[in-house]
Amino acid sequence: MSSTVIPVDPFDLVIFGGTGDLAMRKLLPALFRRDADGQIPAAARILGLARTEQDTEAFKLEARDALQQHVATEELSSEAVERFIHRLSYLHIDVTDSSAWGELVSYLNERPEHIRVYYLAVGPALFGTIAQGLANVGLATVKARLVVEKPLGHDLESAIELNQALSSVFNEKSVYRIDHYLGKETVQNLMALRFANALFEPLWNATRIDHVQITAAESLGVGSRGSYYDTAGAIRDMVQNHLIQLLCLLAMEPPYKFDADALRDEKLKVLRSLRPLTGRSVLSSTVRGQYMGHGSDAESYLKDVGNPDSRTESYIAIKAEIDNWRWSGVPFYLRTGKKLRAQMTEIAIVFKEPAHSVFGDLETPTMPNVLIIRLQPDEGLKLHIMTKDPGPGGFRLRDIPLDMSFAEGRQGNWRMPDAYERLIMDVVRGNQTLFMRGDEVEAAWRWIDPIIDAWEASGLKPEAYDPGSRGPIAAVEMMARDGRRWREIEA
Repeated sequence: MSSTVIPVDPFDLVIFGGTGDLAMRKLLPALFRRDADGQIPAAARILGLARTEQDTEAFKLEARDALQQHVATEELSSEAVERFIHRLSYLHIDVTDSSAWGELVSYLNERPEHIRVYYLAVGPALFGTIAQGLANVGLATVKARLVVEKPLGHDLESAIELNQALSSVFNEKSVYRIDHYLGKETVQNLMALRFANALFEPLWNATRIDHVQITAAESLGVGSRGSYYDTAGAIRDMVQNHLIQLLCLLAMEPPYKFDADALRDEKLKVLRSLRPLTGRSVLSSTVRGQYMGHGSDAESYLKDVGNPDSRTESYIAIKAEIDNWRWSGVPFYLRTGKKLRAQMTEIAIVFKEPAHSVFGDLETPTMPNVLIIRLQPDEGLKLHIMTKDPGPGGFRLRDIPLDMSFAEGRQGNWRMPDAYERLIMDVVRGNQTLFMRGDEVEAAWRWIDPIIDAWEASGLKPEAYDPGSRGPIAAVEMMARDGRRWREIEA
C-alpha cells in the first residue's frame, strides 16, 4: 500500500492558542509530517498566536520539544525538522484587545496572495470574539478559512448562537467545523466500501441487516480534562459529534455525487430521521455509568473530577432508531466510555441469519455475518463468514474472518497518516467534504437535548462500573431485552 502526495497551494496558517495542548500535541506534529512528505510548498508559513509573552525563538524551542515528544524518532530527520522550524513565527496577542491586532495584519499582508487559514485552538467562548476581530481588521477575506474545534455548543441554544456569531463574519463555505474522527482512513473507506462496490449497497438496509453497533471505548480516565469533562459528559464529548457522525455515514442515502454539500445533505436527512427520545423512552433506551473502584485508593470518576456529588456520565449506551424506509426496525446501538477494559473504536454491521438453515442437524451452529470497520487501534476491515471446517472429519461449520488490515498492506516506510494531517490539508484545498455544516450541528443537538433533559428530570444517578470492565450491567441488560449482545471490548 502506498500513498500519493499532492502539494497544496501556498498558505499562511494562523493558530490561535498556538502554545496550547492541541497545537503542540496534534497540529504541529501533523503539519511537520505533511511538510516532511513534501506536501507543503516552500512559501507556506505557520504562525502561533497566544497570550504567552515570549518571542519566536522560544516558540520554536517549544515546537522542537513537541516534535520530539509526539513524532517517532525515525521520522525526525534533521533536514525535515530544520525546514519545518524555519516556517514558524510567533506573536503575543490578546484577542479581546481591539488595538492588539496590528502585528497580525502586517504579517499577513506581506503575502496577500496566500490562502489564509485561521485555526481556533482555543475555548469556544472566544470563537465569536476572534471571528469579529478578524473582520474588524479586514482579515476575513474571500481566501480565508476559519477552523473551529469542538465543543460546538453545550446545547441547541448555544450552538445556534455560535453559528450566528460565525456566520455574521464568514460565509458557511469558509467555516470548517472539524471532527477528527472523519479524517480517519477507515471512516473514509466506509464511503468507498458502500458507494464504490456493488457488493454491499444492495444489502445495506433493513431486509438484510439485523442491527448496528458503534463502540468507542477508552481505557484511560478523564485525566487532566476533569474540569471540562464534568460539564460535558460522554454524551456531549463523544456522542453528539463523533458517534452521531459515524451513524450518519453508515445510514445515509447515496449522495448524487461525491461533493461536500451533497454528502452533508444526506447526513442531515439521517439526523432529521432519528426517532426522538423523550421522557420515559429515554430511561429504557439509554444507560449511563460512572467508573467507580472499591476502596479509598481506588480509581474513581468522582475523585478524578474533584466533585463527589457529580451526576455526569463517564459511560453511555444508547439505542437509536431511524424512521425511514431503509432502516425501519434496525436499531443502532451506540456506546462509549472511559476506563473500560481496552482502547478500541469499531463499527459492527450485524447481518440477519439465513431465512432457512439447511444445516439444522449439525452440532456447530451458524453465526450471523458481521462486517467490522475498525478505527483503532488497528485500522482496517474484517468480514466474518461461515465456512466448512477443513479436513475429513465430517461436515462442521466455523466462523472465520476475512481480514484487511491497512497496516499489513503497507510498503516500505509507509505510515498511516493521522486524521489531522488530512483534515488540515483539506482546509487549505477548500474541500469541506469531511467537515460538519452548521445545520448538521444544530440537528444533532435537537436530538441530544431531550435525552439530557430527561436524565435531569429523573434525578437518577449514573450506575457505577468497575474500572477495566465492559461497563455497567444495565447496558448488557438493555441489549439482552432485544435478544442481542454487545461485541467484546478488546484491543
